[in-house]
Amino acid sequence: MRTPVAVIKCDDYREEQVDSAVRRGVKLLGGIETFCKEGERVVLKPNLLIGDKPGKCVTTHPSVFQAVAKLFQEAGADLFYGDSPGAGKPERAAKGAGIKDVADKLGIPPADFSTTVKITYPQALIAKQLPLAAGVLDSALISISKMKTHGFTRITGAVKNQFGCIPGLRKGEFHVKMPDTYQFSSVLVDINRFLSPRLCIMDGIIAMEGNGPRGGTPKAMNVLLFSGDPVALDSVFCKLINMKPDYVPFLKIGKEAGLGTYLENEIELIGDPIEDLIDLDFEAVRRPPDRMASSKSFPVFLKNLISPKPLIDYNRCTNCGTCVKQCPVNPRAVDWPDHKAKEKPLFNYKRCIRCYCCQEMCPERAISIKTPFLGKLIHR
Repeated sequence: MRTPVAVIKCDDYREEQVDSAVRRGVKLLGGIETFCKEGERVVLKPNLLIGDKPGKCVTTHPSVFQAVAKLFQEAGADLFYGDSPGAGKPERAAKGAGIKDVADKLGIPPADFSTTVKITYPQALIAKQLPLAAGVLDSALISISKMKTHGFTRITGAVKNQFGCIPGLRKGEFHVKMPDTYQFSSVLVDINRFLSPRLCIMDGIIAMEGNGPRGGTPKAMNVLLFSGDPVALDSVFCKLINMKPDYVPFLKIGKEAGLGTYLENEIELIGDPIEDLIDLDFEAVRRPPDRMASSKSFPVFLKNLISPKPLIDYNRCTNCGTCVKQCPVNPRAVDWPDHKAKEKPLFNYKRCIRCYCCQEMCPERAISIKTPFLGKLIHR
């Protein structure tokens, strides 16, 4: 049997329209009773990268979260919600993104995404020890991701959404330990295999193209996606933006590890015709990630001539220091001169592991990923 992915057209975030679309998508997959039992503990996991307002399209929209929450409440689930943001406390991120207000209105308490529980996972591809948030354990996990581009993994969607189940700064530790994009993708697959999200929903009503996952541009895609398979769902996301799934490392790794499938002939599209929703002009990097960028054995001077690297637009930079705080290496690859915040930050590319955490979290969209001229020639 092929893996079903429901594709539901939804033109805007009006409450009644989103509610109808969510109900239809879940019904096409077998109904809410397929995904929870009465009284069962269920955790809703939106994308809360940072507490930006919903209009910036950085996080899962509150109306999508609300529609999903109401459906599970009606089914009698013991409902919780949460995520660990890229910076700051979970509650602050949920408040800023408009999720907390919806949860409070519906009487849904937050799950504990601050306390770390170390889990041993012998079956892991690479991460035999997983530091997971206490709140996601012994629960049915419902992943509500956001359709966005990502500099490190090309896209961030259903699979990568579960990286937020690692609390706080521990996420940065994985970037240091696994600087290679393919190693890091194996970690994402391990997290998903252990947590086994029961249902994945993607908010693509207004997505983010370009310099995602925070500094990109909102782009109307008018779609919600639903599947029990996060790999298949992300593969359909790729189809919608005319990207080869092979360019997203965690999809192939996930397929090989048994997490799901990205192969078109193994996926059954149900719901609305996908052809009407494909955007050939969606701005994204359509090539595989550069393995030499994070290779420790590759000569640094060649890496700097060839590999994509983060660059600061000093006309946009406000010297807020977010990039400095987010850099996971020690000593930092981006820092203020003399470690004093009198002048704007500078990069030391000899230290840079190309994790792009600085670009991911910059609030001013001042950091972008640029490929040097020689690198462009080689990629061509």
